[in-house]
Amino acid sequence: MLKVVTLKEIEKVFSVIERLGLSREAIVIPLKPTSPGTVQLLADDRLEIVIDSRIPIDDWLPSLEIEIRSILESGAGDRLKREPS
Repeated sequence: MLKVVTLKEIEKVFSVIERLGLSREAIVIPLKPTSPGTVQLLADDRLEIVIDSRIPIDDWLPSLEIEIRSILESGAGDRLKREPS
């Protein structure tokens, strides 16, 4: 069970968001994980990604990517900061 989010977990999340073309500035990752992990669009047009405390990070990343893609495809994701092309 993950008790605190470390740079190791953050780097793995960064690999997902970068693959999706999002800037690191477009996300917030709290250092306290919870179960279940969550992804939500904040009022300041950033994604809050709360890492799951019970599921190993490598097992959780595919569901994270699905949730982010869902937000991007909904149109709400158009407000998120992207990496320059």
